Amino acid sequence: MKKSKILYTLFAMLLLTSMVLVACQPAAPEAPAVEEPAAEEPVAEEPAEEPAAEEPMAEFEGKMVEAADCEYGGKIKSISASDAHTVEFTMCSPDPAFPQKAAFTPFGIYPEEWLDANANEANQETLLRSPVGTGPFALENWASGESVTFKAYDGYWGDKPAYDTLVFRWATEGAQRLLELQSGTVDQITNLSPDDYEVVKEDENLTFLPVANPNVLYLAMTNTFAPFDNIDVRKAIAMGIDRQRIVDNFYAEGATVPSHFTPCSLPNGCTGDAWYDFDAAAAKQALADAGYPDGFETTIYYRDVFRGYLPEPGLVAVEVQAQLEANLGITAEVVVMESGEFIDESTNGRLDGFYLLGWGADYPHVTNFLDYHFAETNPQYGETHPEIYEVLQTASQIGDPAAAEALYVEANNAIRELVPMIPIANGASASAALATVDNAHFRPFGAPLMAQVDPGKDTFVFMQNAEPISLFCQDESDGESLAPCQQVTETLLAYAIDSGEVVPELATGCTANEDSTVWTCALREGVTFHDGSTFDANDVIASWSAGIDAANANHIGNTGAFTYYGYLWDGLMNAAE
Repeated sequence: MKKSKILYTLFAMLLLTSMVLVACQPAAPEAPAVEEPAAEEPVAEEPAEEPAAEEPMAEFEGKMVEAADCEYGGKIKSISASDAHTVEFTMCSPDPAFPQKAAFTPFGIYPEEWLDANANEANQETLLRSPVGTGPFALENWASGESVTFKAYDGYWGDKPAYDTLVFRWATEGAQRLLELQSGTVDQITNLSPDDYEVVKEDENLTFLPVANPNVLYLAMTNTFAPFDNIDVRKAIAMGIDRQRIVDNFYAEGATVPSHFTPCSLPNGCTGDAWYDFDAAAAKQALADAGYPDGFETTIYYRDVFRGYLPEPGLVAVEVQAQLEANLGITAEVVVMESGEFIDESTNGRLDGFYLLGWGADYPHVTNFLDYHFAETNPQYGETHPEIYEVLQTASQIGDPAAAEALYVEANNAIRELVPMIPIANGASASAALATVDNAHFRPFGAPLMAQVDPGKDTFVFMQNAEPISLFCQDESDGESLAPCQQVTETLLAYAIDSGEVVPELATGCTANEDSTVWTCALREGVTFHDGSTFDANDVIASWSAGIDAANANHIGNTGAFTYYGYLWDGLMNAAE
């Protein structure tokens, strides 16, 4: 459609030019012929044509999405296409972490026409299972329950993959993943079981790949369900869990007991007072003082998906169950849930007991941990706490970590005092690959960049923990969905393969004004989508609009929550009240 419009415009300009040349007299430059009604009539008789002077302006009509005002509480006031290769983000408040956030997978770019055609109930399966992006791989087939297959995209703007076919497979058990790697049926696996670290290190046919991703496992409670609505109950539980025992028994060497919710490797992650020490006697007494001398009955929910922050889900759940009984007199039934249902129910605050969930860093900034989990709009822990989120909103506007430190001390202390959850462990995790795979890696932030490995053959098979929930990652927060999405869709910026450094991707760069309230991104030219359409600024507007604008016709996804758009930008614009 874009090319047709340009051709049509050029044709119209040539036609008008020829008409003027035929009609012109030598004295024409001094005559007001163009301004007279008689001279305008021939042009007016051509309904598809516009005055010649306006035609160049019509070549690109930049689109825009905006909130009515900043009273909705979010960070983004508007996003506009200045021209075909420039996008401007105008913020309601300073956001120095914009580049780190914009590089995250849910902010990937899709073709405007593809969104218009598929973001509806009739074509929702295409939206969720057949993404079209600009990445080095294009989807070929998703065989439910078995695998997802991609083919190298011949029209990719960057360095082409060294092989033709990429396959994602999955297995819940770490032992099965390792067995497949050892047998050569897969080329790389994620999340080695801690017991297998030495096995891999000692096998000359394998490569051990430590993962440096900051993470945390936590035991959460939702305060809209009794007795978790009682802060003294939550404090008693915080003292009654022997976290060191869990780390010692179920985690690999290098794992630690958290002093704060955010890992200490991130600036301001561990400012403020450290978490409660384990004291079973004090915990039991505190629970009695809170009105539960004999404990209570509840549930522990979890999903059986291996994570760096939770390598042994079932065993850790049973250990927490035993500790609650022994230390606090709390009787808890352990319930395993399907992964997608568990994420939906837990993150929307609908589980009436404890649940085990964790977080691996998406981008290298403390806001990724604190602003996501404790935002005003996050229903996960029930009623939100202004003592936490108001401080975080202010802190997030300060670019200098030293200048923001006092605010993060206040926020971390409030989290400790209010106990919306209990940080259990900072996991140490690792991946593994066949020794024949060149440049095998696992990034600190984001999934491996599959286009940058060379398996030495035509097909590379990657095995992860579980099947993707969907491949429309604007509306997903699960790692097993985000990893394959990263191979297909690209963001304006990206994370380097070996660090948290932000590097160009679909934008050659994004620059801020003096106070970080306006971010201007210059887009890469000559990029095409897998469907052959040309990438331009309106595709960026359409993609971000579908995610952040609740009133947009294309604001249709899997759950409809668009979690990261809401949490990382402090709310969806134009949401119904």
